Amino acid sequence: MPSWPGIHREETGITVTVHDIDFQLEHQADMVSWLASVIQQEGFELDHIDYIFCSDEFLLAINKEHLDHDDYTDIITFPLQENPIVGEIYISVDRVKENAKSFDTPFEDELRRVMIHGILHLCDYDDHEDDDIEEIRQKENYYLGLFQRL
Repeated sequence: MPSWPGIHREETGITVTVHDIDFQLEHQADMVSWLASVIQQEGFELDHIDYIFCSDEFLLAINKEHLDHDDYTDIITFPLQENPIVGEIYISVDRVKENAKSFDTPFEDELRRVMIHGILHLCDYDDHEDDDIEEIRQKENYYLGLFQRL
């Protein structure tokens, strides 16, 4: 479950945790390096981000308890500190798989999109208004293009 503001982490960087599912993040070192570089390019410093990969049901419970939403989602981002960034990003692997099928895109591509989406939220991008959605999509596409060149 989410940590709360005021809790200081000793380590610095990005960690990956898997909860209630069988999942392994492919190319984890490359992914972490890419995500950290995005934070730097956005003008932020990184303290610590926890990525927690989980099931639809686990993320639904978080969505209900912490956000009062009773629907499935692929990602929930909890910003705990602005700069340097401290946050938790919960990702439903079930939902990412389903979305990849729906969008006819490889799972790995959809997963990277969701992962960078969470980072962009921690870098103060929003996606509630149409203009905000367009801006965050452009940023996602830009940074996904950078990952492809690694």
